[in-house]
Amino acid sequence: MSNQPYRFGIDIDGTVTDPATFIPHLNKHFNKQLTLADIVDYDLTKALDVTEEQFWKWMQKHESMLYQKSIIADNAKEILTAWKSDFELFYISARPNHLYDITEEWFHRLEVPYDHIELLGQHDKLDAVREHKVDTFFEDKHDNAVNIAEEFQIPVILMETPYNQMSVPDNVHRAKNWHHAKEIVDRLFMTSK
Repeated sequence: MSNQPYRFGIDIDGTVTDPATFIPHLNKHFNKQLTLADIVDYDLTKALDVTEEQFWKWMQKHESMLYQKSIIADNAKEILTAWKSDFELFYISARPNHLYDITEEWFHRLEVPYDHIELLGQHDKLDAVREHKVDTFFEDKHDNAVNIAEEFQIPVILMETPYNQMSVPDNVHRAKNWHHAKEIVDRLFMTSK
């Protein structure tokens, strides 16, 4: 093992945050009674039965509040905190960059450790993964997980949700939760310790 710590690329929404975190807000505004089990497509307009224009108008109006109130996924903080001494934690998110201060404040308020936070304003993360030379990536969006795994031939940990059940290549590892993700990391990265 080299002296350089492994660098983990980590998505934020639906990965570090609970994938159901937006649902109560969506239900209230759009007068729905959705649960996470109802969200079988990453595109929320399908479950909500609204146009993209309606959804994004709502999202732009409420995004600051949504990200401030995001709920952290069960056990994410304790596991990320434990990893801080062994790994570099680089968060790479599709959130728009104008939400950086809100995002960083959330990390500080919840005491979630980080080495770097990057908000891309788009879902394509390939350039950021290439630039930061991450050794693995944690993601909830199916096509991102597959694209990163195939482009860089690195292990990708896909946090399982109802909306990412499509088939994956061998180097995409499905994690039921953060404890399961830790087991996968232990197997992949701690064997040489």
